[in-house]
Amino acid sequence: MKQVVLAHALTAAPTAADFTLIDAPYPDCPQDGLVVEVAHVSLDPYVGSRLRGRHMGEPAPRPGLDPIPGAVVGRVAQSRSPRAREGDAIHTMQGAWAEAVAVSGDAFRTIDPSVAPLSAHLGVLGMPGLTAWAGVAQLAKVGAGDVFLVDAAAGAVGGAAGQIARLKGASRIVGLAGGPRKCAIVRDQYGFDACIDAHAQDWRAALEAATPDGVSAHFENVGQDILLAALGRLRVNGRIVLCGLAAHYQADAPPAQIPIGAIIGKRAQVFGLVVYDFYDRWAAFLDEVAPFVRAGQLKIVEDRVHGLAAAPALFEKLMRGENVGKAVVTVAP
Repeated sequence: MKQVVLAHALTAAPTAADFTLIDAPYPDCPQDGLVVEVAHVSLDPYVGSRLRGRHMGEPAPRPGLDPIPGAVVGRVAQSRSPRAREGDAIHTMQGAWAEAVAVSGDAFRTIDPSVAPLSAHLGVLGMPGLTAWAGVAQLAKVGAGDVFLVDAAAGAVGGAAGQIARLKGASRIVGLAGGPRKCAIVRDQYGFDACIDAHAQDWRAALEAATPDGVSAHFENVGQDILLAALGRLRVNGRIVLCGLAAHYQADAPPAQIPIGAIIGKRAQVFGLVVYDFYDRWAAFLDEVAPFVRAGQLKIVEDRVHGLAAAPALFEKLMRGENVGKAVVTVAP
């Protein structure tokens, strides 16, 4: 089978040239586990840090040997698990940029292909959707009358967060995204009330104009600059969810700083979000969100390529923040 590996150890943000496609042995089926033939691979920002050994203490893949990690959906080719049969559709975070993966017995969930296309289980019904739901519904507890702000709003997490906030009753949804094309998707497809072009010189003034009554809940995906601006718009007793640091993942500078004084002055509640803490609530998340996806009330936007050979270029695009929607590689139809 084919799989993608690092061509060499990384010392900077990954580019397409840092990867190579190789032949590898077809995986053996683990005891109580599965072999899954991959239909789609998820490309996610955190993998950029993982490739340099900077994510949650997880080791970097060995160049030329270990496949690039990533969530996948696919069909069971071999099963030694009582939880899945050959032909079942499954999702696993124990996947890779490969045509087939071995999955241990407790590291997958079966999925219902009738709810949405399989690739949606890597986006709005996958880890990005779970992340959005955890921050909006479980931590910030967004509800009726809230003014909700989220950056990276055209991405898989930000787009889902704004839509879930709307379904929870928020009265106004404002996003920040990089460029007019992304902002058009945020407004026209995701249904936000406003979207600020974060690449425009006057984005801070535009944010102030779009939130005349302030913000009661902010979902941070990018980093320090936007967080500071959001704090300036935050109402007293507002809530902040710190989810991502996309602007800082590849930096070799000191970590982003949080302005303690401003947080105290706003009497703000600040929540750190690590999605792993919510894996045990995946069923509750799907029970709440899947009906909205099935009904077309939660929109799906994908940036998709076909074939593992195309994965490195799409990943470089993701690392530059140029993807539009969920980055997905289709491996098999």
